[in-house]
Parts: sequence; C-alpha cells; structure tokens
Amino acid sequence: MGASWASGIRLYAGVATLGYLQHFGLTKLPGSLEALGHPWVIGVSKILFVGEFFAYKIPLLDSGGDLVHTFIRIPSGIVLASMAFTEYPAHIIVIAGLMGGTLALTSHTGKSTNRLVINHSPEPASNWGHSAWNDVSGVAIVALAPFAPIFTILLVALLFAGSCMILYKAWPYLKRPLFHWPKNKK
Repeated sequence: MGASWASGIRLYAGVATLGYLQHFGLTKLPGSLEALGHPWVIGVSKILFVGEFFAYKIPLLDSGGDLVHTFIRIPSGIVLASMAFTEYPAHIIVIAGLMGGTLALTSHTGKSTNRLVINHSPEPASNWGHSAWNDVSGVAIVALAPFAPIFTILLVALLFAGSCMILYKAWPYLKRPLFHWPKNKK
C-alpha cells in the first residue's frame, strides 16, 4: 500500500526504488512485485523519473504533468497493490487493487491541489520546495515499507487523512470553476 500511495506522488521514483531494493537483495518483494527488480524496469523508471524530476520544477508545466499523470498514477497504484497480492485468492487481489487505486487517487489529488495553490505564488522557492518534498517523500515511503511495514501503514493512514483534509478545505475553491458555468446572456 505504501507503493500505491507513493505512485500518486512520484510513481517512477517509487518503482525504481522498489526495483533497486529487490535487485540488490535488500528485500524480497511480495507477489509479482519482484519483477520490478529487472534491470529494464529499473532503467525505464529511472529515465521517466529524470524527465518528471525536471518537469516538476517548472510552474504550470508541473500542473500539466499532474493532469496527464492522473491517467497513469491511479491505474499504476491499482497494479502495484494487485501485484503484491498475486499469491492470494482473487477476491483479495481485487480488494488490494481497489485500496491501492484509492490511495493513489487521494495522494495524487492532494498533491495536485497543493500544486495548483503553490503555482499562484510569485516566487519559485515554494514550487521547488514542494517538488523536492515530493521527490523525497515518494522514495522514502517506498524504501521504508519493506523494513517497517506497520509504521508505513500508520504513516500512509496519516497522510491519507491529511490529503482528505486538504481536499475538504480546498473544495469550495475547486467547485466554483467546475460547477458554476457562465450563463448565456441574450
């Protein structure tokens, strides 16, 4: 579930981190996640992360990237969670996928909402700081998960609650442009 949460923030960095942990024998990933340790998977995820790393330091380009990644990160959260449970019965795999998708959606939406607010700031430091925080937290949660799973679950639960609070507080500002269409004047 830590990987699903992180996929909503920094998918490619999380996949590369899990891949390195598996590849170098630092942990044995559950289910089919061990495939992330293949050098090609690590290589592709590193290349994609480098592009993402630089794009997310540029205001407005980062929000465009978040929009595009809405259709990549959430399905990836589903896949990562499902892959971790491939040795379990099918209903457990489906439940894991549903939970993984929910976690990825929540973290991605919370991050994207913060990003929209930060992009209105006239100075670049807050944007860079937010992006650096996402880089570090995305890798840290994934790296921590195999070694401290209970702590990771508690941390993800806390971050989930925080993202829900951000969305709750931001909803009045987000719904205005979404649901109040201009009326035709004749």
